[in-house]
Amino acid sequence: MNLTQFNQILRQAFLLPVIALLITAGALYWQIRNANETVHLIQETDSRIAQAAQVGNLIADQESGLRGYETTGDERFLGPFAAAENRLQSEFDNLAALSSGDVVQKRTVEELRNEYQTWHDAFALPIIATVRAGGQTNDVNLNLYGNSLMEQVRQDLDAITQHAEARRAVRIVHWRRQLRNMLEALLAIALGMGVLLGLFMRNRLHAVSAAYRTSLEVLGRRAEEIFQSEQKLRTTLASIGDGVITCDPGGCIQMMNPIACELTGWSQAEAVGLPLEEVFHIVNERTGEPVETPVAKVKRLNAVVGLANHTALVRKDHTRIIVADSGAPIRDQTGATVGIVLVFRDITIERRTQEALLANEKLAVAGRLAATIAHEIHNPLDSVSNLLYLMRNGVSEDESKQFIDMAERELARVTQISRAMLGLYRESRAPVQVDLKEILEDILLLMEHRFLELGITVHTDLPSPVPVDAFPAELRQVFTNLITNAAEAASPGGEVRVSASTLAAGISSAGQKMPPGALVIIADNGAGISEEVRPHLFQPFFTTKGEHGTGLGLWVSRGIIHKHGGTIDLASDTGESAHGTVVSVFLAEKPVVNAVPN
Repeated sequence: MNLTQFNQILRQAFLLPVIALLITAGALYWQIRNANETVHLIQETDSRIAQAAQVGNLIADQESGLRGYETTGDERFLGPFAAAENRLQSEFDNLAALSSGDVVQKRTVEELRNEYQTWHDAFALPIIATVRAGGQTNDVNLNLYGNSLMEQVRQDLDAITQHAEARRAVRIVHWRRQLRNMLEALLAIALGMGVLLGLFMRNRLHAVSAAYRTSLEVLGRRAEEIFQSEQKLRTTLASIGDGVITCDPGGCIQMMNPIACELTGWSQAEAVGLPLEEVFHIVNERTGEPVETPVAKVKRLNAVVGLANHTALVRKDHTRIIVADSGAPIRDQTGATVGIVLVFRDITIERRTQEALLANEKLAVAGRLAATIAHEIHNPLDSVSNLLYLMRNGVSEDESKQFIDMAERELARVTQISRAMLGLYRESRAPVQVDLKEILEDILLLMEHRFLELGITVHTDLPSPVPVDAFPAELRQVFTNLITNAAEAASPGGEVRVSASTLAAGISSAGQKMPPGALVIIADNGAGISEEVRPHLFQPFFTTKGEHGTGLGLWVSRGIIHKHGGTIDLASDTGESAHGTVVSVFLAEKPVVNAVPN
């Protein structure tokens, strides 16, 4: 049983009695509410009986006052009659309101009201009027008539009272039955909850007891596993190829593996308890100055640290080896540092190997630079050759001057490319506004002779102007490479389409926010590029032209476009009906130039 399960049992042991009490309280509340409703009905019946008695008393007061007045003719006997008459209508209304929930009682009250009104209007008021007029009221038939009317009133009052008392008796019996049921229900719930709680707690205690026995067994196994793990750890530390030193929080050595002993020249018996600085004495490889030990650095930064470059370890015999190491704090469960571990290795041979590889890499870079310069200079020199060809075939003086200016610009670009590649020249880091239409037209003009040789047709869609901020020489280099590749892919007899257009700000197909700028598309209807080749197109020294290509054109072009903060994409189709390649170059109108030092 894990801690989560144990906490679940505790929650169950707490919640079940609470739920039982809530259920008991709910049942008790329901029974009490029903009993209170019955008591309320009994009180309502009592009120109806009392109200009927009140009406009967007022009618009796009227009858006695009328009899006294009839006998004596004294007006004082009419005082109770008048007082009762003023109250009777409101009392009748109260009795009717109390009987509104009982149809039989309500009808009886209405009959009582009508019969009383008949007695009052047909007997009482004529008797009073006769006496006041000095007439005789001792007529037997008249008095018998009045008595019969009053007797009917009394019968209605008795009926109301008897009906209410019967309802009251029924409700009292119902109330007593409710009390008995409530006591029986409470007893049953208490017994049921007691049994349920007892069985549940018994089950949970058995589960806890079983979990306790299981925990003891698990702890025994884990103790054995920890012992075995510690033995494996000691064996691992003794077997790994790096030196390992562990220290206490104060920086004194606690353990060294055999490799650490071999690299430092100290045995573990000699080193245990000594400060790390005494055994692991490190200095700067070049200056010989002492270097901060990893233990001191870990204590200062409270994090994993590494040695600085060019660190040498002074062994016990004062010989030196070049080392690389790292130190890390050992933390307990609370995150407090309880020790420090140092891992280091001898990199003397590795350092010498790296130096040899670095020298070889420098030679390879020099070769790549030479190949790049040769490839990039070839394009402008080819343009100069085309200009000379045009001038030999007869041109006007103005055209000759224009071609000479173009040749000078191309020769200047040759110088710029060579200097930029060799790191002897830095182009201005501030881009200038250029017109892509003008650049593309110049390139197409210079390559006319090449197009004729390849037998291709060039179609252009170049609105004017298409301004962007850029480095013109670098863009000329990019578009020369791309147009040359398209022409060579489409020949012989193929077509190349070159277009440039301005773009408003928007969202690219990849979902990226694009600033306003320009889009240059160079398309050919050549055979297309296979899917196997496409992933390698922008890699340096990869070419599909055999000995005629260097594999640097697209690589250099992508670097230039990225430097301008733009994008270059390539799509190709090798189908039978539709084939060709489309290169799309996006340039921002106001780019953030990612200039890289030459």
